[in-house]
Amino acid sequence: MNFPQHMRASFKVLAVALSLAMPLALAVSSADARIGGGKSMGSRGMNTWSAPPSTPTAPNTASPFQRSMTPNNGFNNPGASAGMAQQRGGLFNRPGLLGGLAAGFLGAGLLGMLFGGGLFGGLGSLSSIFGLIIQLALIYFIARLAMNWWARRNGNPAYANMAPQVGPQPYGTQNNPNAAFGFGKGANTPPLEITPKDYDTFERRLSEIQTAWSNEDVDALHRLATPEMVSYFSEDLASNKSRGVVNKVTDVKLLQGDLAEAWREGPTDYATLGLRYALVDKTFERASGRIVDGSDTPQQVTEVWTFARRPGGDWELSAIQQA
Repeated sequence: MNFPQHMRASFKVLAVALSLAMPLALAVSSADARIGGGKSMGSRGMNTWSAPPSTPTAPNTASPFQRSMTPNNGFNNPGASAGMAQQRGGLFNRPGLLGGLAAGFLGAGLLGMLFGGGLFGGLGSLSSIFGLIIQLALIYFIARLAMNWWARRNGNPAYANMAPQVGPQPYGTQNNPNAAFGFGKGANTPPLEITPKDYDTFERRLSEIQTAWSNEDVDALHRLATPEMVSYFSEDLASNKSRGVVNKVTDVKLLQGDLAEAWREGPTDYATLGLRYALVDKTFERASGRIVDGSDTPQQVTEVWTFARRPGGDWELSAIQQA
């Protein structure tokens, strides 16, 4: 079937728009209603704009912060420039597959213009669009591997020369005699000692914070999290109220956890951990109590949580990052 030239151009534009929209739609649909809303927020002191080391619980690179009160001015952090590049705005500066697809289609369009085929002439047909998507996906994964290697090579020098543990390391209380309350010792031995009592507190905070969120108890959140995190939680709770809904998180259970890094900045201690936990996440209509999102089926979540401890105080939630 032959189509006029203007119709073929319109189909090409539509195909490009759908290809760009699909990753964004998937990203939006993956957001959760639980505390933090499936986003990355908070501060990790001078390590805010540096990705925490990966752990067996959270082997993927933690996503950069979308909300943070810590200025992204580099500090003395060798990885800060990479973090700043990830945070720059604009469609083609966005990390991940969406930015790669946008840049790839732009390049194809410019080549088409150079060779007289119009902005989308370089794509040729629908099959060539899919071919381009496959090529860009391969480039994305290769670039991701290279970036992870570079991040590990230029990580925190305090841990760069630590001898790695040899052989498989079990994680969890049932098969690891060094574990405490679901936490393994982790592969990153920190200069700041984290004790079994600290791990007990981290696991307790996981449940306490989710409970305070479900009860919309801002006073309790102030006791459990830093003022910055409470400000974000308060904004999200206010948004739920304006939409006439309430989010309830129940049956929170830590399944696996380990330490990514721990350090001290002046009088403040920091500890970043990979956490995998189960929960039941449901959103109700306030007026009727009808479930509008979620179900009774438990789901598993993997996140990276950072806790801060000031002199005379206990551990407070300082940041949540998506793994």
